[in-house]
Amino acid sequence: MSTHRYAEYEEDDYEDYDETAEALDERPRRGIAHLVSALGGLLLTPVALGLLSWGGLRQQQLIQATLSTNRDPLGIALLAGGAILLLVVASLGALSAVGPILGGLIYGVLPGVAAMAVPDWGFRLVNLMPKSDIAYGVMDFLFIGGLLGVGFLLVGSGLANALVRRRREA
Repeated sequence: MSTHRYAEYEEDDYEDYDETAEALDERPRRGIAHLVSALGGLLLTPVALGLLSWGGLRQQQLIQATLSTNRDPLGIALLAGGAILLLVVASLGALSAVGPILGGLIYGVLPGVAAMAVPDWGFRLVNLMPKSDIAYGVMDFLFIGGLLGVGFLLVGSGLANALVRRRREA
């Protein structure tokens, strides 16, 4: 007689256990998380980019016009507000990667690539906006590659969140 505590059980005594079917049943539904993240990415990203663009334009105009290092408090507040909103969009990736990826692709990567490939498209995109300081700021941000860079960072943030979630679920 064996001293091992499981020695008296035969292998045939165990039932077939399907882990994948039970694991799929236990996974929570993520539809609301995807929706909230997608809406946040689609609505907050253009606002954040507009604030960044406008604040950057104000700072640039002040420094170029006066040739001094004076600061514009409103420009600084706009830059900070835009940066905080982009942080919120990237943080939405904790709910679902959809938000940062959609926001980054639609408002950053696609316009940035289009403007670099065919600059006329960049001007046409900006002409769709009402003429204002925000439109001029967005045009500057577009043609210096700022939108492209922010777009890739948001997409990367979303992809990183998705990979971390997959590893935790595995």
